[in-house]
This record gives sequence, C-alpha cells and structure tokens, in this order.
Amino acid sequence: MKNVVVLLLAVLFLCSCHRDKAEQAQSSGITAEMALEGVSNYCHSEYDWSVAESDSALMSVEMGDETETEYKVVFRSYTGAFVYFYVDKSSGSTRMVEYVPALDIESDAGTIDLFDYLQTKN
Repeated sequence: MKNVVVLLLAVLFLCSCHRDKAEQAQSSGITAEMALEGVSNYCHSEYDWSVAESDSALMSVEMGDETETEYKVVFRSYTGAFVYFYVDKSSGSTRMVEYVPALDIESDAGTIDLFDYLQTKN
C-alpha cells in the first residue's frame, strides 16, 4: 500500500511539473525566440510564400528592436511592404503595423495573440 501511495504522489508531481510552452510563457513571459517563432508561424500561415520558393531572400521575418516591455519583429514582403509586430513581453498580445515605403503609408493592421501561433511541445 505504501508503494502505491508513493507511486501516486510521484505521478501527481510529474504531471504538475509538465506544462507546454504556452503555459510556461504565460506564467514567466515571452522570450525573444518565442516572439520570433510565433510571428514567423503567423506569417507563414497568413501570407503567400510561394513567390519566395525560387528566391528565399524575397521575404523574411527577423527580430527588430527591443524595449523593456516589447519585442519588435519585422516581416518583409516581396512587394516591399513591411509589417511590424510589437509583441508584449508579459502577455503575448501583439499589435501589427503595416508600412509601405514606396507610398510612405503606415496603418494599423490588427492584433494577434502570439500564443495562438506558438507550437506546443509536450
């Protein structure tokens, strides 16, 4: 009986320690790697990358500036437009701003929850 209790306690302990990446991030904050991964996943799901198949330099996702409260991740489209993703380090809330340099136009492009685009690992 004592072995069963010890086994149950060990299983409960292991289960309580096992959380996926999104749960860990929500409790401890977003890392730069997570910001880049989530935005990259979003961009690959929402934008047509087929034009970059022959030349991968046509489109990119890379880290931009960082402040105390947010990361800036930059998506560059084959059209020359940029989408700036401002990722809140504590919440994962991400606002998007589109900029078209050729026309010098900047506009709000919405928001996403970064956690919706992070791959969970069990």
